[in-house]
Amino acid sequence: MPESLVGRPRETLDTPALVADLDVMERNIAKMKRTIVDEAGVGWRPHTKAMKSPVIARKLLDAGATGITCAKLGEAEVMAAGGIDDILIANQIVGRTKIARLVEVRKVADVMVAVDAVENVAMLDAAAREAGVRLRVVVEVDVGMGRAGVQPGEPVVTLAKDIAGRPGLMFAGLFTWESQALGVSDPVEKKRTVEEALARIEDTARQCRAADIPVNIVSCGGTGTYWLSAFCPGVTEVEAGGGAWCDVLYREKLGVDHEYALTVLATVTSRPTATRIICDAGRKTMSIDAAAPKPIGIPGVEGVRLSAEHGIVTLTEPAASPYVGEVIEFVVGYSDTTVFLHDVIYATRDGVVEAVWELPGRGKLQ
Repeated sequence: MPESLVGRPRETLDTPALVADLDVMERNIAKMKRTIVDEAGVGWRPHTKAMKSPVIARKLLDAGATGITCAKLGEAEVMAAGGIDDILIANQIVGRTKIARLVEVRKVADVMVAVDAVENVAMLDAAAREAGVRLRVVVEVDVGMGRAGVQPGEPVVTLAKDIAGRPGLMFAGLFTWESQALGVSDPVEKKRTVEEALARIEDTARQCRAADIPVNIVSCGGTGTYWLSAFCPGVTEVEAGGGAWCDVLYREKLGVDHEYALTVLATVTSRPTATRIICDAGRKTMSIDAAAPKPIGIPGVEGVRLSAEHGIVTLTEPAASPYVGEVIEFVVGYSDTTVFLHDVIYATRDGVVEAVWELPGRGKLQ
């Protein structure tokens, strides 16, 4: 049972094991709260797609967040069942089956959803009226990401007017993601890219208000941009959440100045040569899609490769250690595509397991 592991030294955990350092996590959370809430003075609605648990999300709410963001309806159902009330689904919920589930969640939580098509708006309105609820919606605005969303300006105003006239819906505001700034490494250019993108949604909100459509929410920002987007004019809330963990992608590729809180423990299972280390953590344990996991405390690492069940670390020079049977540790390459592979996260403090967090949001893809 997970409870029996509480109090054990982290190095005695069976591997592979996904481990969170609570002290580091809490410092990361405090840093985001200080920047977003205290300094920028806007709301904080952290994305929970890399948390998968109401228990973990609650730690951010307790620190100052006012609501959460989910990627999928199934995740929102888990969070609502865990007692979390204010939930944004930053995605379109389309189809009769999903919309029926959505209005059921609305009966127990103030869940709102993104829209970008009048056909979807009509179906949401009909389902909400039939269920006797009123559903908050935000219009997703494409400010340069090139994924979903309505183009800024008049197209948004037109859709917002349609929503405002539907009794089953409440137009709450606008939502976007300025992701085109993520890959910009120069700090000055990154700031310019974020500001240019979010000026489009600010102008769109101004056009909505000029058409007598109140805009209460302008939601944007992720871990890779939050320290910039939180200070942009017109923004009311920021969705950064993954920074609670941080990972190789965020820190080394996206310029996020956070500490690593999430790691994977693995056991060395083979040393076929003096420059090759084989361990029991492969692609089914940690992802390599956005960034490679980073071994900790092993000098002279040349590279990391993953097969389904094996991690392969190559060294620049021959070395006797680590030996077969030793536990080694990796910083997670990308938390979003690692956490969902696991049943639990072992929360540790000072090297001792303090809690075992089950992940009921795992696998909630629908």
